[in-house]
Amino acid sequence: MNEAIRPGSGTPPQAQEAPELSVIVPTFNERDNVTVLYRRLEATLANVAWEVVFVDDNSPDGTWDVVRALAQRDNRVRCVRRIGRRGLSGACIEGILASSAPYVAVIDADLQHDETQLPKMLLLLASDQADLVVGSRYIEGYKSEGFNKQRAGASALATELARKALRVEIADPMSGFFMVRRDRFEELAPKLSVHGFKILLDLVASANGSLRAVEIPYTFGERQHGESKLDSMVALDFLGLVLAKFTNDAVSLRFILFAMVGGIGLVVHLTTLFIALQLFKAPFAEAQAAGAVVAMTSNFVLNNFLTYRDQRLKGFALLRGLIAFYIVCSVGLLANVGVAFSVYDQEPIWWLAGMAGALMGVVWNYAMSGLFVWRKK
Repeated sequence: MNEAIRPGSGTPPQAQEAPELSVIVPTFNERDNVTVLYRRLEATLANVAWEVVFVDDNSPDGTWDVVRALAQRDNRVRCVRRIGRRGLSGACIEGILASSAPYVAVIDADLQHDETQLPKMLLLLASDQADLVVGSRYIEGYKSEGFNKQRAGASALATELARKALRVEIADPMSGFFMVRRDRFEELAPKLSVHGFKILLDLVASANGSLRAVEIPYTFGERQHGESKLDSMVALDFLGLVLAKFTNDAVSLRFILFAMVGGIGLVVHLTTLFIALQLFKAPFAEAQAAGAVVAMTSNFVLNNFLTYRDQRLKGFALLRGLIAFYIVCSVGLLANVGVAFSVYDQEPIWWLAGMAGALMGVVWNYAMSGLFVWRKK
């Protein structure tokens, strides 16, 4: 343990002047990486007044404890430990707004980004050649040592989709390695989503072409310790973010994810309705109610897993949340059955009536879920 948290031989020099550069590092289960990254930053930024802000999502492996030990030895190191909140974008936003330097860099803790490019990125900003500098994977000079073909292909597809759908000009809006002027970031911060993983895409799309961007190549290294924080749900996060920005933030990313889950619930609802009507010969009102209950249950499970995964309910709270979800959606259920039965009475097309009823409660369910089920503590 002592070896893991020792930042180096002797006591590092304490920063006496205001930092010119703040490096923001979002972490989750990265205890074996943070000290190595700190040492690399110390070597790379030897001629820069800098600070590093580790934003940790209450890592079970105690990453925050290792960072805190580093901070006791060097006041350029800071730790923001988030309780009850998860997500890369939110961590980056909180870290940047908690920092103090005029220029802010975001870099992963997994040691795959090339920290030796930071002085070059800083020079481009400080000399007023750009508002944003991006470490890009899609320009000449980029090298990869740790990006497998499957992940690279998925990233390239997502990048092309984002660029065409949102008319983003930079080659790599999906990059997690960039530096930005603090004043420009603060202008755009109110428009950014705290959910999801693609903070740079959100930043560039929200700027609507007003950010002067420069891209530089770098070497993408191999992960040294831990596991990637990206999972299969990131694809839905990405699609939700693209849709949110495509509508000019008329609807939130959270609502879009909730609606995506609702779309799955609609399939579940119609399937249950069909089975109840065709196999069990149930009256339509009862069949519609059964479809609604089954769909509500599946929606709760999926929303807990995806839409509200930063506030995910576990243990007894999961059962309590399910009961609360049933209660707050009861009004929506009554409207659901009433509207569906009314439509079916006028036009006995089971799927049309079922869809009309199911769509009736979406906005109500979303609003009440945020207030009473997955509420912030």
